[in-house]
Amino acid sequence: MKFSLAAIAASSLLYSTSAFHIQAPSKPSSLVLNASKAAKKKVSRTKWLEARGYGDAVAAASSESGMMKNDEGLDFVKLVHPESGASAEVYLFGGVVTSYKDGEGTEFIAVRPDAKMDGSKPISGGLSHCWPQFGPGEIQQHGFARNVMWEVTESTDTTVTMQMKPSDYTKEMWDKEFLCNFSVSLEAGELKTVMDVKNEGAEDSFDFQAALHSYFTTSSLENLEITGSFEGKEFLNKLVGDEGEMQTEDRSAITITEEYDRVYKGVNDPVLKDSGTGKALNIMNQAGWEDTVLWNPYGSEAMGFDSFVCVESVKFDPVTLDAGQSWEGVLVLKPEAL
Repeated sequence: MKFSLAAIAASSLLYSTSAFHIQAPSKPSSLVLNASKAAKKKVSRTKWLEARGYGDAVAAASSESGMMKNDEGLDFVKLVHPESGASAEVYLFGGVVTSYKDGEGTEFIAVRPDAKMDGSKPISGGLSHCWPQFGPGEIQQHGFARNVMWEVTESTDTTVTMQMKPSDYTKEMWDKEFLCNFSVSLEAGELKTVMDVKNEGAEDSFDFQAALHSYFTTSSLENLEITGSFEGKEFLNKLVGDEGEMQTEDRSAITITEEYDRVYKGVNDPVLKDSGTGKALNIMNQAGWEDTVLWNPYGSEAMGFDSFVCVESVKFDPVTLDAGQSWEGVLVLKPEAL
C-alpha cells in the first residue's frame, strides 16, 4: 500500500481525575499523607546528596513528580528520583523526553530556543521520535510519532510508559496495525528508555525505520569532544554534493567546527565529553539502535547551535515485522565526571 500525505490535525487525549473526599477527623487526610511522603523523600534525598558533598542548594530542588502542565498548556510527566534528586520530563505530545538532570542539577537534554511548546508543531529538541520513517520518504519527514499525542498507561515517581496506537490521522499516511510503547525509567545515576514496536496485524508484515533524534546540551561546542568507535568507520556526509558523499572518519575524538549532518552506520557507542561542565555523557545503545547520526546547524543563532549537538540513535536499515512480532530499541544515558 502506498503512503499518502494528509493535513489532518492531530488527535487529542482526554484525561480523567478522581475527586477528593473528606475523611473522618480521626484519620489523617490524603493531603497530610502526601505531605508526609514528600517530606520523607526530601529528607532521604538531602542525606544522599550531603553524603556526596553536593550541598544544600541541590537538596532544596523540587521533589514533586507526576502529571504537570507547561505555560502553553501541554501536559508532561515529571520523574524525580527520591534519593539522588535526579529528574526527567516527558511530554505526551510526541512522547518526547525534554529534560534529564543528574543529582547535581546538570541538564543533559536540550530543547532549542526556537522550539514550539504549544503543540502547533513537533518539539524541536529532546529525545524526539522519528517513526515509522527516518528523514524524507513516502510519508511526512520523520514520520508521525513526534506530532501525535501519546497516552500514559503506567507511571510512578521514577517511571512512565506511554503508548501510541493507530488513529484516523496516522492511517491516512500509514495504514498499518501497530502498537508502540515507550518507557522511561529514572535511576539514581542514569536514565533508561525503551521503544517497543509490535505488529498487531493478523497476517500482513510491515517495514519501518526508527530513530531518537536526540538533542544534548553543550556548555559550548568548543568545549565538546565526541568519542566512541568512530575512527576508521565510513560515514555519509550529507552536506557534500547533491546526494552526499561517503567518507572515512580519521579522528578518534570528533569536534564540531562546521555544519554537520553525518550518518555513521554501525557506530552506536558515542560519549559526549564536555570540559565546560567537567562531565561526560555515555550514550549506551543497548539494543535495536545500531547507527549514529551527528547533526548541528553550525552558525544558526536562532537555533542556538552552540548550546547543543544532536547525537541520534538510529535504526537506519528498515526493520520488517511479521504479524505478531516485536522490535525493541534500548537507550541508556549515563553521566560521569571527566
